[in-house]
Amino acid sequence: MIEITEVTAGSPADRAGIRAGDCLISVSGTEIHDVLDYRFAITEKHLDVRVFREGEAVEFAVRKGEYEDLGLGFATALMDEKRTCGNHCIFCFIDQNPKGMRQTIYFKDDDARLSFLQGSYITLTNLTDEDVDRIIRMHLSVNVSVQTTEPDLRNQMLGNKKAGESLKYLWKMAEAGVSMNCQIVLCPTWNDGDHLHKTLADLFSMVPAVESIAVVPFGATKHRQHLCPIPCFTQETARAAVEQIEAVQRWSLGANGRRIVYASDELYLLAGLPLPEDEAYEGYPQYENGVGMLRYLMNEFYDALEDAEYDGDARFLTIATGTAAAPFLEKMMRDLEAKFPAVHCQVIPVLNDFYGHTVTVAGLLTGQDLLAQLRGRELGSAVLLSETCLRHDDVFLDDMTREELEEALGVRVIKNAVDGYVLLDTVLGYAEGHL
Repeated sequence: MIEITEVTAGSPADRAGIRAGDCLISVSGTEIHDVLDYRFAITEKHLDVRVFREGEAVEFAVRKGEYEDLGLGFATALMDEKRTCGNHCIFCFIDQNPKGMRQTIYFKDDDARLSFLQGSYITLTNLTDEDVDRIIRMHLSVNVSVQTTEPDLRNQMLGNKKAGESLKYLWKMAEAGVSMNCQIVLCPTWNDGDHLHKTLADLFSMVPAVESIAVVPFGATKHRQHLCPIPCFTQETARAAVEQIEAVQRWSLGANGRRIVYASDELYLLAGLPLPEDEAYEGYPQYENGVGMLRYLMNEFYDALEDAEYDGDARFLTIATGTAAAPFLEKMMRDLEAKFPAVHCQVIPVLNDFYGHTVTVAGLLTGQDLLAQLRGRELGSAVLLSETCLRHDDVFLDDMTREELEEALGVRVIKNAVDGYVLLDTVLGYAEGHL
């Protein structure tokens, strides 16, 4: 039973007489253990909701619109505890954090429910036969972090003797038609080359259940002491990986009519190769995995710039970002300035001293690095940061707040969406309070 902590006023549950403090037992005969059971059970218009109240079971007939929410609130979004990761992956970024950070940063989840609800990736090692049967019965879609389809190698890479055996769930879900997006974290000398070829061959044999595959490079921080040695990508090894992936794409275009597998933006940047054009991303199915994010941002920005008008006063502001995206943003801002000479937006690439200079993405910048490298510079009316640096309640990874950074710099700090239209509007002063 799961305690109901809140009932929305005027909701179907409220009208039926369900109250906060009741404990949910079942919906139309389906026992409720977590959010997946709950979501699956409440889709119908007519429901029989059984709760435990004051020592006895009470049943309520609920009438609602199809797919309308019941209006019940629970203590946690999962209506249960998160499942923690039991792996010891050789490439795990969480293990590469320094000591002394807030506890939530060290939490590793490996939960199929979060895969369905939030798009996080699971390794399958936490699943049971019953879990997989439920995924199939509910026609859920899942995101799977595969790494390799070779059982022994997967055991080594995930540091879990169940990792290879759990691949059986990948095949079972594929045979049942479960929609899956897959991820391969590519580690030089471990799962690249011939190993990558086999993994891709196995995953392509599961198409169309496997809808897309992202290949993302292993990322190392300077805090890898006492962890498994993994070589960093060189331009040569990154280029070899991209060429291998693009060869598979060309084959897949002929065999399947689409590419299915994609290299992440970071892999192209490490290889020193230009990003693919828009059509190569085929609707950006792996956008959240850093596949095509820069291309999409540029497309939006230039679409907006083409139609934009500006006849306001002179403006000067700053974008602070990671070293990976800085050259792209620099070109975008210079093209903006060519159209609107009164507007100047400088781009400052910020080196990641906290994690090490091999970490180049904006989302892993800390407040202390931003402060150290921006303090004392002429910044204009505001500093724009990617919202990816401030995902946790406007707090950076090192616990500095956005307000503290603003106070220390003496200039407004704007958390900007990863959206080319919003970026242009902010730079031109049409958003964020008309700076």
